[in-house]
Amino acid sequence: MSRPQDPFKTSTVANNEPSLPPSCDPLSRTPSTAQRTTSIDLPSDRATLFFVRRTLCSQLGDKHRCSPPAPINEILPPLTSSNDIDLQLYACIAILFREYVQTWYHKITPDQTFVDELVKIIAHCTRALEQRLRKVDLESLLFDEIPELLDAHIQAHRISYLPLHPPPISQNSRQIYHSLTPLPALSPVPGEVEESSAHRQAENESAYRQLLSQGVLALLLPTEDLENDCLVSIVSELVSETLLGVIGKRAAEPWQLWEGIAKLAGLLKPRIPPNNVRERNEQTTSGNENPFISKAAEKDTINYRARQKLQKHFWAFLQCGYLAFTMVRLFFHTMSSASSLPSRNRQMFQEAGKNNLYHKDMSKAPHQQYQQVSSKQPIVTMKIWTCAARLIDLDVRMPWLAAFFSMLQWATLTGPGQIGKTDGIFDKFLSHAIRTHVLVPTVLPELLKMTRTVLFPNNMLAPPRLAPDASESLAIRRQCAEALLNLVPTGIRETYFGPGWEKMVREMEASLDVLGDSYCNKHLMYSLVDLVVVRLMPELAESGVEALLAERLH
Repeated sequence: MSRPQDPFKTSTVANNEPSLPPSCDPLSRTPSTAQRTTSIDLPSDRATLFFVRRTLCSQLGDKHRCSPPAPINEILPPLTSSNDIDLQLYACIAILFREYVQTWYHKITPDQTFVDELVKIIAHCTRALEQRLRKVDLESLLFDEIPELLDAHIQAHRISYLPLHPPPISQNSRQIYHSLTPLPALSPVPGEVEESSAHRQAENESAYRQLLSQGVLALLLPTEDLENDCLVSIVSELVSETLLGVIGKRAAEPWQLWEGIAKLAGLLKPRIPPNNVRERNEQTTSGNENPFISKAAEKDTINYRARQKLQKHFWAFLQCGYLAFTMVRLFFHTMSSASSLPSRNRQMFQEAGKNNLYHKDMSKAPHQQYQQVSSKQPIVTMKIWTCAARLIDLDVRMPWLAAFFSMLQWATLTGPGQIGKTDGIFDKFLSHAIRTHVLVPTVLPELLKMTRTVLFPNNMLAPPRLAPDASESLAIRRQCAEALLNLVPTGIRETYFGPGWEKMVREMEASLDVLGDSYCNKHLMYSLVDLVVVRLMPELAESGVEALLAERLH
């Protein structure tokens, strides 16, 4: 029995299938080096556990070296209710502590008590965050509010970079973007002429990060820990300058985002079938253009193409038939099982009493309060669909398809049965699919592992590298575009983008241009941070940080 290949490593075994003539091969392309490097290896849980023990539990010494590693919840305080999530979070904490805390603290003393106290404070914060996260409507946050910010970013970026006048008249695209999506933390817009504006903007950004971290700690930490100024200052500095400052600045760089997207695409589809034949429209010669080709070989080539075409139509017919059968089966299964699915409004109303401490106005009638908390938005009207369509330019490339989807949306909301409205048949089915396939406990640990592998390869903070120049950034963007195109089936991408690999890459690069400005990306990043923090801690939207600290300490 042959040994199965590692699904996270690119296969290098040569293809033993008989090669076809270049003129007979389907549309193909020459794989670039980027496609062989986008696949990365995920660290094992055992290696991660040893790394966490060695970094955060160095006081254990050699007494447990020969024994099997203990579970993470036996040697460190739990961060959440899931051991898998705790392992990934502790790996990230260990990396940050090793790079930014232990480098200077171990020069003073080898005592581990200080690190243990920091770990306890972080554990208390994460447990409090988990309790607050259980009260957040994740469906609305992930599929409506966050996509709405992404949609606004895409529109503002494309408008700000749309040339209004021919050269030599120029425009300040960053100033236009900042005017469309103002953010005090990134004001004033750093200019190329005035160096003082960049310095003032950096000071405002640092003050914003400090204020945000202090407000979060004021709500999450217990009173006795909040009174410890030393520990609070270090944790606040770790969150504001290291997490939001250093890592946030790196994550806002366009080339860094493109590299991360390419690596994640390599994790989703690491093994790409090798094909060393150029695209058909790029070939300079073909079989029927050779003046020395024999008539028999030409006839065989024609017969081969005819068989290939017949086989292609046969499989396309089978796929369409299977798709139609699956859709009909899914429709009847949805109709029969929707009545047993829980109501979305009922779940929200049951949790309304727990969230009433955030509503200061108690003079409203009970039916008015019920109307506020029980009106969930239908999933078919959430912004995830609009954002995805705008990102791929669906209304420009296929306006008839965009109109068809709009008609389907209107039919589900106003048609017979109103199956798309809140608690309709289709709405409850979509909500059930989201809870069972997206919002499941096994998704977050894998997502954290992928993110940690991309940000911290080999459990190390990636060494500082020189920012790539313009040509290198374009090459990274092309690699990302190719990695994303490899995730799309050939028939779908040729139908949507048109034939020709180079044309597909150019179209995908145009879509990736919405991440091409680090200043605009910072706007998006801080907007997302503000949204998530306010949803988790609505007190910050009602009171200032000083008022919250005064209320907690006095």
